[in-house]
Amino acid sequence: MVLDQEWQQKPVGNFCQEEELKVEKDFQLKKIMTKLESLKKNLHFQMILKNRVISNDYFTIYRKKNFIKKKEKIKCLYVSFVMKKKVGTAVKRNKIKRKLKSIIQQLLKINSFISLDYTYVIFGKEKAYKENQNSLFEKMKKSFKIINDL
Repeated sequence: MVLDQEWQQKPVGNFCQEEELKVEKDFQLKKIMTKLESLKKNLHFQMILKNRVISNDYFTIYRKKNFIKKKEKIKCLYVSFVMKKKVGTAVKRNKIKRKLKSIIQQLLKINSFISLDYTYVIFGKEKAYKENQNSLFEKMKKSFKIINDL
């Protein structure tokens, strides 16, 4: 009985206020942040892979105007990261994908670099594995600048 009463009592003090602030900050971040969605269907990949935009030693970018219907009003960028098995082991391929994904997330924070009106497929290449993250960021930034000018 006593334990039930203690459990039902609400915590007093800074604890509840801190939790409320965390929840409020998370809600505000979700409103601002753009969600990355990957493509799921083979048909979607086939439609996009007909339109190559830019290629360099580290990655190739394909894009097409959005054709996927959005269910929610959340800002969403449809982007998929693809690696060929020729590149190397799964560890190597996943590291390249993580690098490219983090660069895209950094570019999303900078307004007007990546258009949310397009769906992208990014093929990583083997040279991206050994390349420095900062230089990859600059190359990706230049590539998206060129893509936006098209």
